[in-house]
Amino acid sequence: MSDRERKRVQYLSIIGEENTFPLDGGICMEDKPFINRELSWLEFNRRVLEEAFDESVPLLERVKFMAIFSANMDEFFMVRVARLKRRIVQGDLEAGPDGMTPAQTLTAISKRVHELAEEQHRGFLETIQPQLEAEGIHITRPEELNAEQSHFLEDFFRRTLLPVVTPLAIDPGHPFPHLGNRALCLVAALRSAGTSRLPQTKLAVVHIPSQVVQRFIALPAPAGKHIFILLEDVVRLYLPRPYHGYEILSCHAVRVTRDADSALALGRTEDLLTSIEESVRDRRMGTAVRLQYDSDLPQAVLNMFIDELDLHPEDLYAGEGFTAFTDLFQLYGAVDLPQHKDQPWTPLQVPACEKKPDMWSAIREGDILVHHPYQSFDVVMRFVEEAATDPNVLAIKMTLYRVSPTSPIAQALTRAAEAGKEVAVLVELRARFDEEANITWARALEEVGAHVVYGLVGYKTHCKACLVVRRENGGIRRYCHLATGNYNVNTSGIYGDFGLFTCRESFGDDLTDLFNLLTGYTRPQTFHHLLVAPTSMREGMIERIRREAEHALEGKPARIIAKINSLVDAAMIEELYTASQAGVEIDLIIRGICCLRPGLPGISERIRVISIIDRYLEHARIFYFHNDGDAEYFLASADWMPRNLDRRVEVAFPILDPHIQAQLFEILSIQLADTVKARTILPDGRSRRVEPDPLAPVRSQQRLYEFTKAQSDAQMPVEGEPDLDGLQPFEG
Repeated sequence: MSDRERKRVQYLSIIGEENTFPLDGGICMEDKPFINRELSWLEFNRRVLEEAFDESVPLLERVKFMAIFSANMDEFFMVRVARLKRRIVQGDLEAGPDGMTPAQTLTAISKRVHELAEEQHRGFLETIQPQLEAEGIHITRPEELNAEQSHFLEDFFRRTLLPVVTPLAIDPGHPFPHLGNRALCLVAALRSAGTSRLPQTKLAVVHIPSQVVQRFIALPAPAGKHIFILLEDVVRLYLPRPYHGYEILSCHAVRVTRDADSALALGRTEDLLTSIEESVRDRRMGTAVRLQYDSDLPQAVLNMFIDELDLHPEDLYAGEGFTAFTDLFQLYGAVDLPQHKDQPWTPLQVPACEKKPDMWSAIREGDILVHHPYQSFDVVMRFVEEAATDPNVLAIKMTLYRVSPTSPIAQALTRAAEAGKEVAVLVELRARFDEEANITWARALEEVGAHVVYGLVGYKTHCKACLVVRRENGGIRRYCHLATGNYNVNTSGIYGDFGLFTCRESFGDDLTDLFNLLTGYTRPQTFHHLLVAPTSMREGMIERIRREAEHALEGKPARIIAKINSLVDAAMIEELYTASQAGVEIDLIIRGICCLRPGLPGISERIRVISIIDRYLEHARIFYFHNDGDAEYFLASADWMPRNLDRRVEVAFPILDPHIQAQLFEILSIQLADTVKARTILPDGRSRRVEPDPLAPVRSQQRLYEFTKAQSDAQMPVEGEPDLDGLQPFEG
């Protein structure tokens, strides 16, 4: 028995022994206080899919949500499912805090994903596609082409497709071809139509060149119509051309998803960079973890794929009419129909910066909070670009986690280094799926003399910080920018995040110590303000949660509000349970994974959780602690997950200005009052829409844009101290 066969037998035996588990109708085990991490994420992605079928959402935005759902699912399989499969092969039988073993989790995932995939296919074919057609947007089939369209495709295939399409025969002389990760392919069953002295084949695979040609091919159409044909249908239509002399018996689409969660050896800097470059190349060769295919694919062909790719029953996902919904992003971009897209919300300028000739004079006036994407990211680029060109700026130190390939910020840092400024940049090479762009910029910055480092060995650097050292009046002043989101102009337009500009001396001290830690492995004794993972963030947050519990036990008002992307860490959840039992009112705004079970009698009845899914991705992290009336506000780069608290360098930073505190409290108030895009997380882990208020609906993102615009128009911050009585506990 080969090693692969032995692993397969072991894998199937584990799955067979552990494929059942008790559920209470939700997505968690009834006697456990924690929700399964993976199933909670799937419930989040179900909320994303729900937006695709919300009739109040513009039609093309619903198409985009369907693409987002599929893109999310691709990454889930490449990382989370792949990791579970490796644990099973390694014989890992350990149950998590939710009580489920890896095998049980994988079985539950397969069941739920199959349900969601069926819902997606059915919804697209029965609802979205007919509505697109009613609006003049057609995805046509080859048999529906008219003469003009056929002539267009004939020329398109001959000039564009035929030179790049590569059919690969499968026979003893041609081993089973490698199917790229997420690459759409056609598999064709063939029969020779005559005799030939040349070798013959009965099966061929054709990669669809969607990396170089658009998946949706626009066809000639009457005015007011948008007619497209799928790229794979064009290849299928003209496949007899390269296979002249064959009869094509069948031709079906398949798509393989592979393990992309490569483990990296950690050593010297150059070793790390080389290792990551290799891992990016290896990603295309990872183990197959999912096969999507046309439902009428012949069983014999399917069996061959199962054998060659070492697949298992739970890895198989049949679909009808359309494979790889991720490419619907292209359809969204190809159709210019503003009435079927979200009304643009033009990013607003930051009055405090617009009224000043430079960023330095604006920041000296007082701390500035910027809320993206409601406010323009230009102010951040201006901060870095002015630092790069200002002759009085001596040094720029910055962390870069996700860098766009044409990053204007990285370009400004390059110019600063070329101008002879002291430039130190921490580039996180292990930012998953952004490694190539980060490597490119790391090398470019090194070439112009910047000090480029790659973080602490064993830890990802996920914090977002920039320190500018400037000479002023014979002295030195430090200007700081701290953020919840990446220095990425592309994501800044769709991710909801905060950035703080300040020149407080104490913040300058903290960022100086932080960068010395990152670049020189110094060990700061203490920070004035910052909570830094992995050393002090967990303890700092727990200390504040326990303080609220103590106040509640003393009969004082006690309140916690946390807005985060994910809540997974068992220790933090237990602290919240204890605080709830002590009498603390707790409101959580969690976009994605929530392993906490809210509303359990005697455990979490004072904890309320909502999730908001809307046009912008909720990415900011905000923490509010009532503190007996002397409230504390923190913004952070970190979620409450073990990886953030223990295995990454993260930063939580306080907001000290009372006007900005009032602004943050108003933002939290608006989000907790959402009755349009908010979902309540139920005790069993499922979610449902908040009961709408037909008389006074609140769509928080729209309200936040209006709130920010009103501030901008008034050119003044929110006045006064936060009204702690103005925000009532959320009733879901």
